[in-house]
Amino acid sequence: MLPDFESPRTHGEFRKRLYFFTLKLIEFIDSLPKDNVSQRIGNELFGSGTCVIGNYIEGESAATKKSMGEFILKSLKCTNEGKLWLALLRDSKRANPQKVKWFLDELDEISQILSSLINAKE
Repeated sequence: MLPDFESPRTHGEFRKRLYFFTLKLIEFIDSLPKDNVSQRIGNELFGSGTCVIGNYIEGESAATKKSMGEFILKSLKCTNEGKLWLALLRDSKRANPQKVKWFLDELDEISQILSSLINAKE
């Protein structure tokens, strides 16, 4: 079930969830093998993964609803990009599939929430 974003408390809980996700992602990226390919994919994943919370927070403080929607859309796009890099790490056997599954599942849920926010703003 998607959260009701009418209350500020729910926004704060989602922000905390994104923050926790980002911390776990940083830890995960730091544990990747030190080979060239893993590090390059890790750098891409770091960019898209931290972009999710960055754009969400920017959107929260946007001056207009339109601007807010644009930031949330960027955040959503970053979840999709992050899924790509995670799948590549998993399928190239550079990361533990169980760890990757948690991140993919979490990004799926986060993207559903972000999509519901975009649809609510329209």
